[in-house]
Amino acid sequence: MLSYKYLFDLALILISTKLLGLLTRRIQMPQVVGALLAGLIMGPAMLNILHETNFIQQMAELGVIVLMFTAGLETDMKELEKTGKASMVIALLGVLLPLAGGFIIASLFNKGSGADAHIVMQNIFIGIILTATSVSITVETLKELGKLNTKVGNAILGAALIDDILGIIGLTVIISLADPTVSILWVLIKIVLFFVCSIATGFIFYVLFGKWVERYDKGLRRFVIVAFVFCLLLAFVAEEFFGVADITGAFIAGLIISNTQKTKYIAARFDTMSYILLSPIFFASIGIMIEMPKMSGSIIWFTVLLLVVAVLSKVLGCALGAKICKFSNKEALRIGVGMVSRGEVALIVASKGAAVGLMSAAFFGPVVVMVVVTTIITPILLKLVFRKSKNQPINEQVDSDLVNKYEETLKYE
Repeated sequence: MLSYKYLFDLALILISTKLLGLLTRRIQMPQVVGALLAGLIMGPAMLNILHETNFIQQMAELGVIVLMFTAGLETDMKELEKTGKASMVIALLGVLLPLAGGFIIASLFNKGSGADAHIVMQNIFIGIILTATSVSITVETLKELGKLNTKVGNAILGAALIDDILGIIGLTVIISLADPTVSILWVLIKIVLFFVCSIATGFIFYVLFGKWVERYDKGLRRFVIVAFVFCLLLAFVAEEFFGVADITGAFIAGLIISNTQKTKYIAARFDTMSYILLSPIFFASIGIMIEMPKMSGSIIWFTVLLLVVAVLSKVLGCALGAKICKFSNKEALRIGVGMVSRGEVALIVASKGAAVGLMSAAFFGPVVVMVVVTTIITPILLKLVFRKSKNQPINEQVDSDLVNKYEETLKYE
């Protein structure tokens, strides 16, 4: 018999994320923090009202795909090109420092019995988890602050994209050492092929789509549908055939469409869909999937140290990369803070490692706590580092690009 409980779950997610979002905005915090807390409070960690279901999982995945697609649409390609080299350096140092930090912390606590090589791989895997970045949290916060389409915002997006690729490579290498059936070379070839195919198909789509929309003076709903189809197909192909994250495909799809005539019209439609349904489900789902474990005294110490290393290694690594690339101190700090959130990415990496014996059962609890804390504090820290002065509220610091975007939206309504 068909169950309609998903309707109740959906209603509860939407109202709780909105109410807590308004509450967090009242206390000068980004609304995304409220959405994350709503999932945590309603989920197994606290009230145990909402649980992870296939419906919530799939809608949340669609939500993050749309979020990253919209981020691509709103990205200034010229600005992204300027920050391309910087993004590479930022991503590289933002991976190396957390990798080293995670390994050192794990080595201090993980000295149990077993083959020495296997213990070392488990410790390296903790470092691999810390290299993960969930940029979706940062994207939503930057959009709310009106700072997404800026030099710092583009540097974060570019670095996160490269970070995703480096993370896949690192995860593949460590898993291949534990599972001989996985070929490192083949994975690297597939990643290169994905970007080659994306460039080729993206150029063809850009030319055809651009000529098509130029024939019309006004925005049409068919433009939005075709753009969404392209986004979904590229996300599917990335994950299914090349082993690259679907959000990477979605972001690239947004970049391809970003310089066409009707970009603002398309982005406005996706903003509405994301705001009214998909984003609340995605952010709440992160909290819903978390179950707080029981932990001993030594594991609590490990959790505290892991959290400190998780935050500082990303901030210092990415900020150092930004400074090397001539960013100011304030910009470097903002970039470092923007890369702190681990979100669902770290949980997925941890679960994959646990499946092949690379994640010690005792360490899974601390990883969960680290994910929860970094996910919640990132929007808060971002708001603090983007505050211009004590006398100027953050809500008044709105970029002209954001104002123009909403004015453009009203035209099409």
